[in-house]
Amino acid sequence: MTPSVKSLGIDRLPLDQRLSLVHEIWDSIASEPHVSFLSEAQRQELARRAAEDDISPDDVIPWEQVKAETLARLFAPNARHFSSGRKQP
Repeated sequence: MTPSVKSLGIDRLPLDQRLSLVHEIWDSIASEPHVSFLSEAQRQELARRAAEDDISPDDVIPWEQVKAETLARLFAPNARHFSSGRKQP
């Protein structure tokens, strides 16, 4: 039987102890070198994007612009489009 929150009594621990346990479990998972959090498709997409950035390092959107546009979109639900900010060819 797989251990569960209830069977281990974790659900009866105070919140701060449960959060501490979550961090400890996460750290133990993250420290295992063979664990991969990305699928092969995600790894390929990440590699494609990194290569694209290497080819055109100046074709970027500043963080301030991304943040401002995201916040504007978030707080303006009737907005119809979201500018990419990218240079047009």
